[in-house]
Amino acid sequence: MSSSRFSGLSIIAAALIALSLAFMAISIKAGLLQFRDADRVVSVKGLAERTVEADLALWPINFSVAGNSLDQLQTDIEAQQSLIRSFLLLKGFVEEDIQLSMPKITDQHANVYNNALPAERYRAEVTVLVRTEDVDRVKTGMQTVGELVKSGVALTQSYEFQPRFVFTQLESIKPEMIAHATRDARAAADQFARDAEAEVGSIRRASQGYFSIEDVDAFTPEIKRVRVVTSVDYILR
Repeated sequence: MSSSRFSGLSIIAAALIALSLAFMAISIKAGLLQFRDADRVVSVKGLAERTVEADLALWPINFSVAGNSLDQLQTDIEAQQSLIRSFLLLKGFVEEDIQLSMPKITDQHANVYNNALPAERYRAEVTVLVRTEDVDRVKTGMQTVGELVKSGVALTQSYEFQPRFVFTQLESIKPEMIAHATRDARAAADQFARDAEAEVGSIRRASQGYFSIEDVDAFTPEIKRVRVVTSVDYILR
């Protein structure tokens, strides 16, 4: 190999090494800058809350009847249902608001572990469900339910058959609440940056929490509190 050719190869090799070193330097610098940015990140949470009124009411009216004949039991069920329907129509509800359920019938003599048999062999649990958007009418009707008892309806009370008030319009308020929560997070980041003598940069990462809908308190279940929390990471400059 001639000396001139060897010299040319050496120059090329040196140039390649120089380029490699330059590329490594740029990569290391970018990595250091990214690492520095990672150290200057503030994580904040933004909260948005709103009080809303329920727009759907579910009012289960549960009653029981007992007897020794299934035919008589069915007759009594229909009579009680008729009393409840008349009561609801008198209170201003419409037929579309009233739903009848299948009765749950129990043979009380089937599982007796002693000699004391119940007086009536059969017992039926029946629910008449009121489903309506007229929440105020349900609240008023609940206050006069004693009229049903006076008319001979054997109402039963349990946790399972408690009235429920539901807010169904969450989608209509979601965008505004998310925007409010994001503004709240930005305000917290601005305050943190001022304390740190820095400036808030772009968003590095953001996540939206789930929306929760709860009763404001145990005494006004028709009033709901909607809540959402967002988590945002901002880069500080």
